Amino acid sequence: MAKLPQSIDALIDTYGPHLNFTPAGGWLNEAQHAPDTLVKTHCCFCGQQCGIQLKVRDNTVIGFEPWEDFPFNHGMLCPKGVKRYLQGGHRDRLLDPLMRTDQGFEKTSWDTALSFTARRLRELQDRHGKDAVAVYGGASLTTEKAYLMGKFARVALGTRHIDYNGRLCMVSAGTAYKPAFGADRSPIPWSDIPKAQVLLVVGANVAECAPITTSYIWKCRDQGGKLIVVDPRMTPITRNADLYLPVRPGTDLVLLMGMLNVILSEGLEDRAFIEAHTSGFDAVAADVAAYDLRSVAEHTGVPPEAIEKAARMFAGADRAIALHARGLEHHSKGVENCSALINLCLATGHLGHEGSGCAMITGQGNGQGGREHGQKCDQLPGQRSISDPEGRAHVAKVWGIAPEEIPQAGYSAVEIMEAIHRGEIKGLLSICFNPLVSLPDATFTREALEKLEFFGVIDFFLSETAQHADVVLAGSLQEEEEGVVCSAEGRVIHIQQAVTPPGNARVDSRIICDLAEHLGKKTFFPYTHPREIFDELREASRGGIADYYGITYERIDREQGVFWPCPSADHPGTPRLFEGGVSMHPDGKCRFLQTPWRESGDPVDADFPIYLTTGRVVSQYLSGTQTRRIGGLVEQCPEPFVEIHPRLAGSLNIVPGDWITVTTRRTEITLQASIVKTIRPDTVFIPYHWPGGRSANRLTHRTLDPRSKIPEFKVSACRLAKAARPLSTSSAWGWGPTRTKES
Repeated sequence: MAKLPQSIDALIDTYGPHLNFTPAGGWLNEAQHAPDTLVKTHCCFCGQQCGIQLKVRDNTVIGFEPWEDFPFNHGMLCPKGVKRYLQGGHRDRLLDPLMRTDQGFEKTSWDTALSFTARRLRELQDRHGKDAVAVYGGASLTTEKAYLMGKFARVALGTRHIDYNGRLCMVSAGTAYKPAFGADRSPIPWSDIPKAQVLLVVGANVAECAPITTSYIWKCRDQGGKLIVVDPRMTPITRNADLYLPVRPGTDLVLLMGMLNVILSEGLEDRAFIEAHTSGFDAVAADVAAYDLRSVAEHTGVPPEAIEKAARMFAGADRAIALHARGLEHHSKGVENCSALINLCLATGHLGHEGSGCAMITGQGNGQGGREHGQKCDQLPGQRSISDPEGRAHVAKVWGIAPEEIPQAGYSAVEIMEAIHRGEIKGLLSICFNPLVSLPDATFTREALEKLEFFGVIDFFLSETAQHADVVLAGSLQEEEEGVVCSAEGRVIHIQQAVTPPGNARVDSRIICDLAEHLGKKTFFPYTHPREIFDELREASRGGIADYYGITYERIDREQGVFWPCPSADHPGTPRLFEGGVSMHPDGKCRFLQTPWRESGDPVDADFPIYLTTGRVVSQYLSGTQTRRIGGLVEQCPEPFVEIHPRLAGSLNIVPGDWITVTTRRTEITLQASIVKTIRPDTVFIPYHWPGGRSANRLTHRTLDPRSKIPEFKVSACRLAKAARPLSTSSAWGWGPTRTKES
């Protein structure tokens, strides 16, 4: 075990001189903690939001202790959670606002930076209209900040174009769940998982992307539960699976339709549940009749006997749960994929009782809460549709404006970048979003950023995207501002402020409110503390699907989280949705939804015969802006790689460590080979956490699901060739901006 105190002391000795830990950047709640105070809060990374105690000394997070009483993780943490505390003292931390000059970025005052930002945004809107400016939010923001960004875009700027990086996460799942059930949230608490007799895990690399969820799966296995895994790769949990279905990338929908066909053909469906609690069954049953076992096996690459066995296991259980994540959702038919899995649960009656249901494993830190309250382009607070007149009237009243002043739905995240590229959107304000690494077709993204007439960024590190900005406003880490987030299981939890921002950095909420003031909208943004924002959010969500009205910071602390909907102070919260099969639709019924098949937007052919899929590794998070700066995580996986099956490697005379050029219809990159037997022979895998010449998203394409607008990260067509070692993988093409200072 590492000797943490020694490493902490070394960290402070190394980075301390570069930092000026003062309360100047705080916002009212700036009380200094006593030496070695332990602050109960949560991890800043994935949607599990594990409980953790941060150790604070002299306004600096110097370590952590397990929070064993928190009911989700009971003190357990993944490698990222163990190391998360190290980022606050990193030498790259932004300590002052920066403005671009002809000589590069230079420090400036807050008044200068905010005045410049407001002036440029106003000029662009005066010249080209309100919608010439767009806003990017982030799914790692607290829910208060997500709410604030939605209100800022629509009230301070009056633009309809606001979206967030959660668009790249689980929006397909939400788009499927809402019409099926009336709500966009996992229906079950994670405590249900060990009680299932069968777990069906589809497109979810649980061990690397949601490691603590693995413990729930093992508890289920320890109690006799069976595990079925569907994935093109044998991810770590597959080693203990009872059944593995090695689905060909992009064919999950065919597999799920085939499983439902088996269930209906053999009379394994739950007719009583279907008749009492659902509608639309007959149309779906007619559709799946065409998915005979032989054709499904040929299309998916899964043996027919395995498909039959999986269907019988899932339908034959009294209690079964289907877990899914990005492997099912990152497709141009991601909504249909998720709907097909929901159909499977409805047909077998696996919903609304303990140990049964379906659940989306949220990827980003506040992926759930971040889309519930207004920074998603088509949604207002409370998970209200922006096109719903009653919802618009309710939110407008809370905001003190007329309903018609709320803009209609705008573009999604990728569509915003496309509108920038074609010159329709001239200015962009972004917070905690690194699209140059995380959006598909990175060359296109880079070209778009260089076309912007103004680009402002709020962040705490200078990300690859921020390097293209005209102004960078030094913001805050999660532990530097109080707020709430909503975890993967729908539990609203409390982020405690442990420290204040270092140097001249400011908490994000103050930056947003200060910018609103410079835009002449201070009256709509009078907040002096995040609690005031949360109280307004509670009212704005009141009566909505995601009703937070009965939730307070004090109640969260007392109950260690509250599950929404919670419409009143005496409401117990709702850990399990749809009890007894009753949905949140007005008629109480769940909906079967038809799921027509369509081909990928980037199909394989003779020129590009190999499937490319992308994803995460356990030591890195999203675009890597944070984790690539944390010692101990970098060493675990310092570079991306190409995961390739020995059969495919042998056909190309490739051995472990060889360099491979991967070419798609966009461009090519060259990485080293990792030869493994745990991937399909027709598929390669590249993790996406790196920028520049190592960026997997240089290879991916911009095909979107037509409803969720999520990009198809999981299926690209490629070809491979053995290559010489590149001169420099990190700078194979430049990320440095060519735009000059605005005159």
